[in-house]
Amino acid sequence: MLEVRALETCYGKIRALREVSIDVPGGAIVGIIGANGAGKSTLMRTIAGVLAPRAGSIRFRGEDIAGLPPHGILRRGVALVPEGRAILSRMTVRENLEMGAYVRRDRNVPADMERVMDRFPVLRQRQLQPAGSLSGGEQQMLAIARALLSVPKLLLLDEPTLGLAPLLVADIFRIVREINASGTTILLVEQNVRQALKVSSHAYVLETGRIVLSGPSARLAEEPRIKAAYLGQA
Repeated sequence: MLEVRALETCYGKIRALREVSIDVPGGAIVGIIGANGAGKSTLMRTIAGVLAPRAGSIRFRGEDIAGLPPHGILRRGVALVPEGRAILSRMTVRENLEMGAYVRRDRNVPADMERVMDRFPVLRQRQLQPAGSLSGGEQQMLAIARALLSVPKLLLLDEPTLGLAPLLVADIFRIVREINASGTTILLVEQNVRQALKVSSHAYVLETGRIVLSGPSARLAEEPRIKAAYLGQA
Protein backbone atom coordinates (compact mmCIF):
# COMPACT_ATOMS: atom_id res chain seq x y z
CA MET A 1 0.00 0.00 0.00
CA LEU A 2 2.81 2.42 0.91
CA GLU A 3 6.31 2.40 -0.57
CA VAL A 4 8.85 4.96 0.65
CA ARG A 5 12.15 5.00 -1.21
CA ALA A 6 15.39 6.89 -0.44
CA LEU A 7 13.47 9.64 1.36
CA GLU A 8 15.34 12.72 2.51
CA THR A 9 13.77 15.55 4.51
CA CYS A 10 15.67 18.57 5.75
CA TYR A 11 15.23 21.41 8.20
CA GLY A 12 17.34 24.07 6.52
CA LYS A 13 20.75 22.48 6.07
CA ILE A 14 20.09 19.74 8.61
CA ARG A 15 19.13 16.37 7.11
CA ALA A 16 16.52 14.85 9.42
CA LEU A 17 15.88 11.82 7.18
CA ARG A 18 18.65 10.13 5.18
CA GLU A 19 17.62 7.76 2.37
CA VAL A 20 14.81 6.18 4.37
CA SER A 21 13.00 3.29 2.68
CA ILE A 22 10.03 1.43 4.17
CA ASP A 23 7.13 -0.72 2.95
CA VAL A 24 3.65 -0.93 4.49
CA PRO A 25 1.57 -3.82 3.10
CA GLY A 26 -2.18 -3.39 2.91
CA GLY A 27 -3.96 -4.67 6.02
CA ALA A 28 -0.84 -4.66 8.21
CA ILE A 29 0.31 -2.80 11.29
CA VAL A 30 3.90 -1.67 10.76
CA GLY A 31 5.90 -0.11 13.59
CA ILE A 32 8.58 2.59 13.56
CA ILE A 33 10.71 2.65 16.70
CA GLY A 34 13.67 4.72 17.78
CA ALA A 35 14.94 7.21 20.34
CA ASN A 36 13.83 10.83 20.67
CA GLY A 37 15.17 12.88 17.78
CA ALA A 38 15.65 9.88 15.51
CA GLY A 39 13.34 11.35 12.85
CA LYS A 40 10.19 9.32 13.48
CA SER A 41 7.76 12.25 13.55
CA THR A 42 9.56 13.84 10.59
CA LEU A 43 8.93 10.66 8.61
CA MET A 44 5.21 10.67 9.49
CA ARG A 45 4.79 14.35 8.71
CA THR A 46 6.57 13.93 5.38
CA ILE A 47 4.32 11.03 4.36
CA ALA A 48 1.27 13.12 5.33
CA GLY A 49 2.47 16.13 3.32
CA VAL A 50 3.06 18.45 6.26
CA LEU A 51 6.75 18.51 5.30
CA ALA A 52 8.07 18.41 1.74
CA PRO A 53 10.85 15.89 1.03
CA ARG A 54 14.07 17.06 -0.58
CA ALA A 55 14.59 13.74 -2.37
CA GLY A 56 13.08 10.30 -2.73
CA SER A 57 9.60 8.99 -3.47
CA ILE A 58 6.45 8.18 -1.51
CA ARG A 59 4.08 5.91 -3.41
CA PHE A 60 0.62 5.26 -2.02
CA ARG A 61 -1.38 2.61 -3.86
CA GLY A 62 0.92 3.09 -6.84
CA GLU A 63 0.74 6.90 -7.01
CA ASP A 64 3.66 9.14 -6.07
CA ILE A 65 2.25 11.51 -3.44
CA ALA A 66 5.56 13.15 -2.42
CA GLY A 67 5.14 16.90 -2.43
CA LEU A 68 1.33 16.91 -2.58
CA PRO A 69 -0.41 19.22 -0.07
CA PRO A 70 -1.77 17.59 3.12
CA HIS A 71 -5.42 17.89 2.06
CA GLY A 72 -4.61 16.21 -1.24
CA ILE A 73 -2.96 13.29 0.54
CA LEU A 74 -5.86 13.08 3.00
CA ARG A 75 -8.34 12.90 0.10
CA ARG A 76 -6.39 9.94 -1.27
CA GLY A 77 -6.86 8.06 2.00
CA VAL A 78 -3.88 8.83 4.25
CA ALA A 79 -4.76 10.34 7.65
CA LEU A 80 -2.28 11.46 10.31
CA VAL A 81 -2.91 11.46 14.06
CA PRO A 82 -0.04 13.75 15.02
CA GLU A 83 2.19 13.61 18.08
CA GLY A 84 0.60 15.80 20.74
CA ARG A 85 -2.93 15.16 19.32
CA ALA A 86 -3.41 18.69 17.88
CA ILE A 87 -7.07 18.84 18.86
CA LEU A 88 -8.94 22.12 18.43
CA SER A 89 -9.32 22.85 22.12
CA ARG A 90 -11.86 25.72 21.96
CA MET A 91 -14.17 23.83 19.63
CA THR A 92 -16.53 21.16 20.93
CA VAL A 93 -15.80 17.47 20.69
CA ARG A 94 -18.42 17.13 17.97
CA GLU A 95 -17.01 20.05 15.99
CA ASN A 96 -13.57 18.40 16.13
CA LEU A 97 -15.09 15.21 14.76
CA GLU A 98 -16.87 17.12 12.00
CA MET A 99 -13.54 18.66 10.99
CA GLY A 100 -12.25 15.12 10.42
CA ALA A 101 -14.81 14.69 7.65
CA TYR A 102 -14.25 18.07 5.97
CA VAL A 103 -12.74 16.55 2.79
CA ARG A 104 -15.68 14.21 2.24
CA ARG A 105 -18.50 14.83 -0.22
CA ASP A 106 -20.53 11.66 0.33
CA ARG A 107 -23.73 11.20 2.32
CA ASN A 108 -22.41 8.65 4.81
CA VAL A 109 -20.88 11.11 7.27
CA PRO A 110 -23.80 11.00 9.79
CA ALA A 111 -23.72 7.19 9.85
CA ASP A 112 -19.93 7.17 10.24
CA MET A 113 -20.23 9.73 13.05
CA GLU A 114 -22.54 7.34 14.88
CA ARG A 115 -20.15 4.44 14.37
CA VAL A 116 -17.23 6.46 15.72
CA MET A 117 -19.22 7.48 18.79
CA ASP A 118 -20.21 3.85 19.33
CA ARG A 119 -16.52 2.94 19.30
CA PHE A 120 -15.66 5.83 21.66
CA PRO A 121 -18.68 6.18 24.01
CA VAL A 122 -16.97 8.90 26.08
CA LEU A 123 -17.00 11.17 23.02
CA ARG A 124 -20.74 10.76 22.67
CA GLN A 125 -21.21 11.64 26.34
CA ARG A 126 -19.04 14.75 26.01
CA GLN A 127 -19.73 15.79 22.43
CA LEU A 128 -20.91 19.29 23.42
CA GLN A 129 -17.96 20.01 25.74
CA PRO A 130 -14.91 22.00 24.63
CA ALA A 131 -12.32 19.50 23.45
CA GLY A 132 -9.73 21.15 25.69
CA SER A 133 -11.69 20.04 28.77
CA LEU A 134 -11.07 16.35 28.05
CA SER A 135 -8.40 14.32 29.82
CA GLY A 136 -5.24 13.34 27.97
CA GLY A 137 -6.54 9.88 27.17
CA GLU A 138 -9.88 11.25 25.98
CA GLN A 139 -8.11 13.79 23.78
CA GLN A 140 -6.11 10.97 22.20
CA MET A 141 -9.31 9.07 21.50
CA LEU A 142 -10.76 12.22 19.96
CA ALA A 143 -7.70 12.67 17.73
CA ILE A 144 -7.98 9.07 16.51
CA ALA A 145 -11.75 9.33 16.02
CA ARG A 146 -11.35 12.57 14.07
CA ALA A 147 -8.89 10.88 11.70
CA LEU A 148 -11.22 7.90 11.26
CA LEU A 149 -13.99 10.19 10.04
CA SER A 150 -11.95 10.85 6.90
CA VAL A 151 -12.33 7.08 6.25
CA PRO A 152 -8.60 6.50 5.74
CA LYS A 153 -7.12 3.52 4.00
CA LEU A 154 -3.83 4.19 5.81
CA LEU A 155 -3.80 5.60 9.34
CA LEU A 156 -0.55 7.20 10.57
CA LEU A 157 -0.38 7.11 14.37
CA ASP A 158 2.43 9.23 15.82
CA GLU A 159 3.10 8.44 19.51
CA PRO A 160 -0.53 7.67 20.42
CA THR A 161 0.30 6.66 24.01
CA LEU A 162 2.70 9.51 24.83
CA GLY A 163 2.11 10.78 28.37
CA LEU A 164 -0.76 8.39 29.13
CA ALA A 165 -1.21 6.25 32.24
CA PRO A 166 -0.60 2.49 31.85
CA LEU A 167 -4.32 1.60 31.86
CA LEU A 168 -4.97 4.11 29.09
CA VAL A 169 -2.00 2.79 27.14
CA ALA A 170 -3.63 -0.64 27.15
CA ASP A 171 -6.89 0.92 25.93
CA ILE A 172 -5.17 2.71 23.05
CA PHE A 173 -3.41 -0.45 21.87
CA ARG A 174 -6.72 -2.34 22.06
CA ILE A 175 -8.28 0.36 19.87
CA VAL A 176 -5.36 0.15 17.42
CA ARG A 177 -5.95 -3.59 17.03
CA GLU A 178 -9.70 -3.07 16.54
CA ILE A 179 -9.18 -0.40 13.87
CA ASN A 180 -6.78 -2.67 12.02
CA ALA A 181 -9.14 -5.64 12.32
CA SER A 182 -11.88 -3.53 10.71
CA GLY A 183 -9.70 -3.16 7.59
CA THR A 184 -7.53 -0.06 8.10
CA THR A 185 -3.78 -0.32 7.48
CA ILE A 186 -1.70 1.33 10.21
CA LEU A 187 1.79 2.83 10.37
CA LEU A 188 2.62 3.28 14.05
CA VAL A 189 5.35 5.40 15.64
CA GLU A 190 5.64 4.46 19.30
CA GLN A 191 8.17 4.91 22.10
CA ASN A 192 6.67 2.00 24.02
CA VAL A 193 8.83 -0.42 22.07
CA ARG A 194 7.63 -3.56 23.81
CA GLN A 195 3.98 -2.83 22.94
CA ALA A 196 4.84 -1.58 19.46
CA LEU A 197 6.58 -4.85 18.62
CA LYS A 198 3.70 -6.83 20.14
CA VAL A 199 0.98 -5.10 18.11
CA SER A 200 2.82 -4.86 14.76
CA SER A 201 3.77 -7.57 12.29
CA HIS A 202 6.86 -5.80 10.94
CA ALA A 203 8.98 -2.95 12.29
CA TYR A 204 11.77 -0.55 11.39
CA VAL A 205 14.36 0.95 13.72
CA LEU A 206 15.22 4.57 12.97
CA GLU A 207 18.42 6.13 14.35
CA THR A 208 19.66 9.63 13.51
CA GLY A 209 17.51 9.74 10.40
CA ARG A 210 18.46 6.34 9.00
CA ILE A 211 16.86 2.91 9.05
CA VAL A 212 19.40 0.73 10.84
CA LEU A 213 17.36 -2.43 11.37
CA SER A 214 14.12 -3.94 10.09
CA GLY A 215 12.28 -7.22 10.06
CA PRO A 216 9.38 -9.17 11.55
CA SER A 217 8.46 -7.65 14.91
CA ALA A 218 8.72 -10.96 16.76
CA ARG A 219 12.30 -11.37 15.53
CA LEU A 220 13.26 -7.80 16.39
CA ALA A 221 11.92 -8.33 19.93
CA GLU A 222 14.59 -11.02 20.35
CA GLU A 223 17.37 -8.99 18.70
CA PRO A 224 20.14 -8.30 21.29
CA ARG A 225 20.60 -4.69 20.11
CA ILE A 226 16.88 -4.00 20.58
CA LYS A 227 16.80 -5.67 23.98
CA ALA A 228 19.76 -3.64 25.19
CA ALA A 229 18.75 -0.27 23.74
CA TYR A 230 14.96 -0.26 24.15
CA LEU A 231 13.77 -3.12 26.37
CA GLY A 232 16.17 -2.70 29.28
CA GLN A 233 17.59 -6.20 28.94
CA ALA A 234 21.28 -7.02 28.90
